[in-house]
Amino acid sequence: MTSVFEEKNLSKAIMRVGLPAMLGQLTTLIYNIADTFFVSLTKEPAMIAAVTLCAPILLIIMSIACIFGMGGSSVIARLLGEEKREESGTTMNFCVYAIGIAGIITLALELAFLQPLAKLSGADADNAAYTYDYLKWIFIGAPFIMLANGFVHLFRSVGLIKESTMGLVLGNVINMVLDYVFIAILGWGTAGAALATALGFVCATIYYIICMIREKYKGNQLVPLTLKRFSPNAAMVRNVISIGIPGALITVLMSVSNIVLNNYISIYGSDAVASYGIAYKLDMVPILLSVGLSQGVAPLVGYCYGGNERKRMFNIVKYTILYGGFMGAIFTAAFILLGKQLAAMFLQNDVLIEQTGYFLKILCLSAPMLGVINMMTSYFQALGKAIKSLTITVLRNAILFIPGVIILNYFWKLNGVIAAQPVVETALAIICIIMYIQDTNSVSN
Repeated sequence: MTSVFEEKNLSKAIMRVGLPAMLGQLTTLIYNIADTFFVSLTKEPAMIAAVTLCAPILLIIMSIACIFGMGGSSVIARLLGEEKREESGTTMNFCVYAIGIAGIITLALELAFLQPLAKLSGADADNAAYTYDYLKWIFIGAPFIMLANGFVHLFRSVGLIKESTMGLVLGNVINMVLDYVFIAILGWGTAGAALATALGFVCATIYYIICMIREKYKGNQLVPLTLKRFSPNAAMVRNVISIGIPGALITVLMSVSNIVLNNYISIYGSDAVASYGIAYKLDMVPILLSVGLSQGVAPLVGYCYGGNERKRMFNIVKYTILYGGFMGAIFTAAFILLGKQLAAMFLQNDVLIEQTGYFLKILCLSAPMLGVINMMTSYFQALGKAIKSLTITVLRNAILFIPGVIILNYFWKLNGVIAAQPVVETALAIICIIMYIQDTNSVSN
């Protein structure tokens, strides 16, 4: 089979890299929904609220892995486009060990500050104990959570797309099975949900390491695991981190904006947080599918850029945006028509079902914009233009979103807070189009 990086049919190339990444993101979403579903069986809104409040902290842990996962992926793909295989393998080796070291440091620091982090996330008297239980096990599993998430990006960059997706799917399936055992059978509540998540990532990490060992014995010099190849130089570290830190900040700022949002929603009580948590989990279907498509395509864009194939690169971006926008429009229509029915899968209270369905109808209005926003973020990362990628993220999660939440809350209370997402992302999609047009003019000249 032709290498995905050399595939001439653009739609086929996009699907070969995009569909596995979307599948991986979809299984991630399913396990997130499974967490919420099994916790909802307890019929305790405070537990559902705790899982919602902890989600930004889990994202921050994952974001640390992005420093070396996404940063390394961008550098490796461009090096392969320039046919520098030896440097690509050395970069891969450095990133794996750097993520492992960062994971151990994260574990130590976060356990030391468990209670302050729980309070910062928005925990109150009703859900504080459940929040502590969840965070404790997530922090213990932090090194594996980070390694598994880093491997996903690094494997894609060297063409191990099937292996990248299989590890993600394996970890998520194990997580869901353990959710059932720990929550539905053993009754461990939020602690069981977090332990299932941590163990799922442990299994995914083991799978990825086995794949690297197998590739080594096959003679693949792009995935060396041995310490003998750990020879980072200043230029390599600088290149990885210069892309990776802005990439990590994308997730950190998203988490910060979610913490701000959760704190505003918590003003209206645990029921409001629970309703939003379920609506947001459902709305994550188009969000994560869009993220998967754009992240899957990113190494292909970087390869074309490194190989100076500008026309092919621009066409890949164009088709990916069109596919992403069409997919988002389908989900918007489905959520508007079926919002209450979907909410009823997780809730028994009629008032909460009505409220959750209404929240979902508002949130989903931004789904068609995601194709533009996520592709532009991945495009600038793939080209090594970290500042432009970071600019989109800062606009999305800080400059536009946080003031948007505050202002809309002032005028329309809870409805305004929920509406902040579609309002901000519509404005941001327009800004992204302008940035891309300006960039294509500079790249083409």
